[in-house]
Amino acid sequence: MCWTHLYTLGDDKHMTASNTSSRASLRWTVLTALAPATWGTTYIVTTHLLPPGHPLFSAFMRTLPAGLVALAVSRQLPHGSWWWKSLVLGGLNMAAFFPLLFVSAQRLPGGVAATLSAVQPIIIAFLAVAILHERLSGWRLAWGVVGVLGVALVVLGPGATLDLVGVAAGLGGAFAMATGVILTKKWQLPLGTSAVALAGWQLTAAGLLLSVPALLVETPPSAIDAHGWMGYAWLGVAGALISYSVWFAGVRRLPVTSTALLGLLSPLVAAALGALLAHEHLSLTQCLGFAVALAAMVCGQLPPPRRTTQT
Repeated sequence: MCWTHLYTLGDDKHMTASNTSSRASLRWTVLTALAPATWGTTYIVTTHLLPPGHPLFSAFMRTLPAGLVALAVSRQLPHGSWWWKSLVLGGLNMAAFFPLLFVSAQRLPGGVAATLSAVQPIIIAFLAVAILHERLSGWRLAWGVVGVLGVALVVLGPGATLDLVGVAAGLGGAFAMATGVILTKKWQLPLGTSAVALAGWQLTAAGLLLSVPALLVETPPSAIDAHGWMGYAWLGVAGALISYSVWFAGVRRLPVTSTALLGLLSPLVAAALGALLAHEHLSLTQCLGFAVALAAMVCGQLPPPRRTTQT
């Protein structure tokens, strides 16, 4: 009787720990999803608020001010190898990604640009094999493909046109950030380093990398109205400082391939905002695409089904 009680108690403790871990994982998944949802506002802000034709300056305004604020809040500076690692990650996640995103958003219809960004989970799945030496997850790769198809149903219409520069920029931006996410997972932060500090290091590094091309090569817009300043403020505070702090905290705690699938929220939010704010009509096919993409994102968070062996 006593031994039975001990075994039962051990099982209960195991189940309690497992349930606690599952709840914590769910909370972090929901919180991390807020980051790509916020990034989905980039398309409508870029096309409706920002001065057109200044992708480098827009990226600069989104990074350096937010990075300096994050450094002031965290009061942590890089040390050791993290000086050059911050430069590399800031270059990939922001200094390269943001300008390419702005170019893609300005040269392509929002739907085409969003679909290109949705391939990022697929890129991450293969990079995880090459860089992190993980086994290729056919389960999450399959849901990544389904997610791209769902996004395509939502945002691609018969009038969608392709611009080679815009397409190259969209795919290049997806590859740059996918690489940055994988390296962020590979280079484990020193103990005691906050996600706000990591965001600040990268945003500041990206802003410094963009300062010369944004201010001297491209030159700032001749005039920025109130709407433009509002757009820069939103992208800097919500779209960079807050969202990247949340994103990096989630990347540290969640599997990288399932976290990448949360990026499907970005084009879906962009399409939803187009319908709500720009009065774009959503057809039955687009609503079906929404359901398919959301299902892919949710299913991609679940562990693959276990194979049962027959004896």
